[in-house]
Amino acid sequence: MKKLCIAFIFLFITTQNFAQNKRKLSGYFLVEFNSTIYDRTIGNNPWGAGLGLQAFYNTHSKFKPTLEFTSDLYLESDKLLKLDPNGSIPATDYGFKSMTNIFIGESFHPKSSIYFSLLGGPSFIGRYTYLGIKPSFGFYFSKSQKIMGKFSYVNIFNRYRTTKEDFGSLSLAVGIKLF
Repeated sequence: MKKLCIAFIFLFITTQNFAQNKRKLSGYFLVEFNSTIYDRTIGNNPWGAGLGLQAFYNTHSKFKPTLEFTSDLYLESDKLLKLDPNGSIPATDYGFKSMTNIFIGESFHPKSSIYFSLLGGPSFIGRYTYLGIKPSFGFYFSKSQKIMGKFSYVNIFNRYRTTKEDFGSLSLAVGIKLF
């Protein structure tokens, strides 16, 4: 009986000790709305909505590696054909239905309630792959960090290959903690 009590106390202390450790990874499920702020054919994709996942690798410093995967649908379109500056039909699909981003980078958490991040990586629009960046300002609605909000700016470089024009949008996201 004495051995059983000692084993139970040891198991209880060990469990409590491991339960106090912070998880190495924090993940959030995101719902986001995007508003296009500049694009050569802004009427073909004025706004979009989508879903995403964001993960932070928790370190002991205020800087945390961050990974974000988002996919957005752009349903509204004025269905106008825009020609290249030379008058020909463009090789790039000007109106697009969806955009998928896989961004990786660093986030800075000066306080437990806010963070700033700078992410970059491939953006898939139609059958083309572009380079994009996404600086963000994020905040948590409570100390438990179960629900977060985020304002972001997205820039996709050289979306129009002939004129080297970029695509840009503002994004508002709300996230729920998964793990």
